[in-house]
Amino acid sequence: MSNKSTVKAILGAKCPQCHEGDLFSVPVNSYRKLSDVNKSCSECGANFHAEPDFFYGAMYVSYAFSVAIVITTLVALNVLMERPELWMYLTTVVVANILLLPLMLRYSKVLYLYNFGKLKYRGH
Repeated sequence: MSNKSTVKAILGAKCPQCHEGDLFSVPVNSYRKLSDVNKSCSECGANFHAEPDFFYGAMYVSYAFSVAIVITTLVALNVLMERPELWMYLTTVVVANILLLPLMLRYSKVLYLYNFGKLKYRGH
């Protein structure tokens, strides 16, 4: 398994088994069905929903993304400003979370499927 191809497949939200089929039916800039994962791969037929409610575990990954955004925002404000006020922290964290929500929703599911799904890369 090529590490480079796996990273590229994760970033492109491709099938963990063949690295070609799309995990999502709509692009990331579409807000309709943004986080709906396809039932199976259009290229190799791999089942993305191995068990009911499999992607509930992705909420933990999404939570980790939110915590990372909060910490990054707090550190950035403390580095860039001498004494930021509370409203600056709160506003920046809320805006950052809203702007990055589409990416967090998608990539939490992608990372969860790659790390906890039973699909392994078969290569071609």
